[in-house]
Amino acid sequence: MIDTEPPELPRGIALAWGVAADPQRGPKREMSVERIVDAAVELADADGIGAVSMAAVAAALGFTPMSLYRYVSAKDDLLLLMQEQATGVPPESHRELDGWREKLLALYTEQVLLYQRHPWMLSLPITGSPITPNSSAWLDAGLGALEDTALTAEERIAVALAVTGYARWCGTVLAGYTEQSRTSGLTPDEVAVRESDLYDRVITADEFPALRRAIDDGVFTSPADPFRFAMDRILDGVEEYIHALDRGEPHAQTTDWISADPAELAGDRRVKEAQKRVREAEKALREARKLERQALRDAGERVARASKTA
Repeated sequence: MIDTEPPELPRGIALAWGVAADPQRGPKREMSVERIVDAAVELADADGIGAVSMAAVAAALGFTPMSLYRYVSAKDDLLLLMQEQATGVPPESHRELDGWREKLLALYTEQVLLYQRHPWMLSLPITGSPITPNSSAWLDAGLGALEDTALTAEERIAVALAVTGYARWCGTVLAGYTEQSRTSGLTPDEVAVRESDLYDRVITADEFPALRRAIDDGVFTSPADPFRFAMDRILDGVEEYIHALDRGEPHAQTTDWISADPAELAGDRRVKEAQKRVREAEKALREARKLERQALRDAGERVARASKTA
């Protein structure tokens, strides 16, 4: 049997867990990883993630960029630590709530608020599981809320990830509206009205019938929260599934992952050219159907006019 050494923690993750080697002592004794991350988060909160660079953080602290590299050796590590700090830990109050559903809803709400407070977090790429203390605490909280249910370990993590993912999607949309308000000077309600007006100008009943009906029904200016409605329906499904397990029905088995063809992911030139031709053909088909609908509408109007003059 061959003994294998566990993989070494990347420096950013090691810094997050507090197990990275400290930099050698130097003249900048007042510098620390914590101060660097604090300054970076403050810059991102004020002006977005684009405002964060090693030079900008160093300037905010009154040091040179090179002095920062002794503490945080790469910008990717800094971004990871910023995300970790902004994420924080889940509120202890959720543990006091009754039932798994109320606990998950509380975690969902807090995560949506988190993205509104730090919208720049949504710009950071997802490169795998965030193996850091605070991010782990959120996942642990979601799993803990479901621990007394009949769900399997795989099903519990699936539900926890669904809540986390939906909170991120909600946060993405709300952050977009907030940014629109900031740059335009309009209130969020005014942004919604403007958006509805823009849709109203370009969406026709013959080309997008369902969307046209939704616009006419005022969905874009409705005070209803579509995200909370959908979150409730997701949890309704989980709740019914748990009830079915309690009645002795078997667990569902879902092992089919959605995955692209390896040839597509490899960037094969012929595959890309074929996909481009498919997109062009689909676009041409949409245009042809649009012309067909217009021709039918024009013909109908001519028939109507002819019948009136007959």
